Amino acid sequence: MMKKAGVLVLLILLIIKAYRVEAQEQVIDEVVAVVGANFVLQSDIEAQYIQYRMQGAIKDARATRCQILEDMLFQKLLLNQAELDSVQVTEDQIEQTMDARFRYYIQQFGSQEKLEQFYKKPLLQIKDEFRTLVKEQLMVDEVQQKLTKDIKVTPSEVRAFFNRIPQDSIPTIEMEYQVGQIVKEPIISKEEMEATRERLRAMRERIVKGENFAALATLYSEDPGSSRKGGEVGFVSRGQLYPEYEASAFSLKQGEISDIIKSKAGYHIIQMIERRGEMINTRHILLMPKISTEDLTKASALLDSVANLIKENKMTFEEAAMKFSDDPGKINGGLMVNPMSGNTQFAANQLDPKIFFVIDKMKVGDISKPMAMMNEEAKQTINLYYLKTRTEPHRANLKDDYSVIQEWALNEKQNKAINKWIGQKINTTYFRINEHYTDCSFKHTWELK
Repeated sequence: MMKKAGVLVLLILLIIKAYRVEAQEQVIDEVVAVVGANFVLQSDIEAQYIQYRMQGAIKDARATRCQILEDMLFQKLLLNQAELDSVQVTEDQIEQTMDARFRYYIQQFGSQEKLEQFYKKPLLQIKDEFRTLVKEQLMVDEVQQKLTKDIKVTPSEVRAFFNRIPQDSIPTIEMEYQVGQIVKEPIISKEEMEATRERLRAMRERIVKGENFAALATLYSEDPGSSRKGGEVGFVSRGQLYPEYEASAFSLKQGEISDIIKSKAGYHIIQMIERRGEMINTRHILLMPKISTEDLTKASALLDSVANLIKENKMTFEEAAMKFSDDPGKINGGLMVNPMSGNTQFAANQLDPKIFFVIDKMKVGDISKPMAMMNEEAKQTINLYYLKTRTEPHRANLKDDYSVIQEWALNEKQNKAINKWIGQKINTTYFRINEHYTDCSFKHTWELK
């Protein structure tokens, strides 16, 4: 069984959660398998089946559902082992994982609002509901990593693996790109920052004098996720908000309004609606200082100069990225990381269309002109792009694709070790499978108990 990329697993969880809501409104869900103290629901299988169907990857519906169930039995077996081993996952790990993956999915959906419409809830509530699921996935990942961390493949094993592949079955390596970026966040003028604070200060005074906070939030707040709900964020616990917002919000009494708070998003005023222990429900008005044309021009001029330094060989792209980029990923030599694979290789359809349109016309080693882009927080940036490598489509071979073939060989060896572990654990773990699935042709003998 191949290990799925974390972002894909979370997307399936998103669909499962949404599907369960609809399923509960239409039919009674049922448990189809139990592994230790964990279980698989029919809605879990159906939601992943829908995902496969969306990808057009289904030839036999029954066999596909059986395969999905066996994959889920494996995941539950790993989770059961994690619980037996008392695997610990920190709150920081959970938050960092959720933040990274939800940023990616907001990009996939097109906007935070579209994600919220799909799930029918605000983003903070979605995250809160996924906290346990993400924690379990991290526990599962840790167990699986322990099972495979010491497995290595030698050059002779890589060659032997490749030589076993029939000539007519050797996979084609599609065109891939390695792209570097230098990201510059325009510096907003002090005058604009103060003007934004002054606008918010005036709104706060209006509220203190009796105007309705929710009404002003609906009219003026620049947080699309909460403004249409009168600025209401919904119940959240510690660690789910910007640190500055959280520090202020948890100090408020019911109905009290905060002073102006600055966070990474902009400037806020906050009103406490209700507190239940360590859970709070607040509303806020967010105003974001605007980037002026002059600010953008200055950032663009700076990156023009940086591009010239690289072109004149006065500085390497990697050195320029470290010195000038505002992107945390600059520690990776400025190379963009593919969230689907975790490496720096991108197929054409995995790149932002705007980026692909530019780099597809570039030669390897070229630097683009400064481009206006939006970052993951929907803030405008000016970016330079660097085409480091481009590979043409071709059949895999040991000379050009050794690292890829090495990964294939390693996966095969890891899968053999995992399958051996599954066979051992089946004999010592309690589980039960619904009779509706007893006709499945499973890879492993999941003997009923």
